[in-house]
Amino acid sequence: MLKIFKIVAILEGISYLALFSNMLFIKPTNFDLYHTLLYPIGMSHGVLFISYIGLAVLLKNAQNWDWKTFGIILAASLIPFGTFYVEKKYLASA
Repeated sequence: MLKIFKIVAILEGISYLALFSNMLFIKPTNFDLYHTLLYPIGMSHGVLFISYIGLAVLLKNAQNWDWKTFGIILAASLIPFGTFYVEKKYLASA
């Protein structure tokens, strides 16, 4: 299950950056393309975000994460590039 969490963490980070890229770079230049991409990128990011949080909750006891580590892992989902940091620092040994 940890391997699945690593994959979801990376995909969630990529979808978060894609959502920001759509918002920051495409919206000012091509409003129609922005609306075309908004739903699929937003929906995939939402599903990956919920999967990331759910898997983190399930893995907390299995991986013996203390509350500080668990809080960092959860907070990383809210910060751009945060899930990449978690994957590198906390999940690299798996």
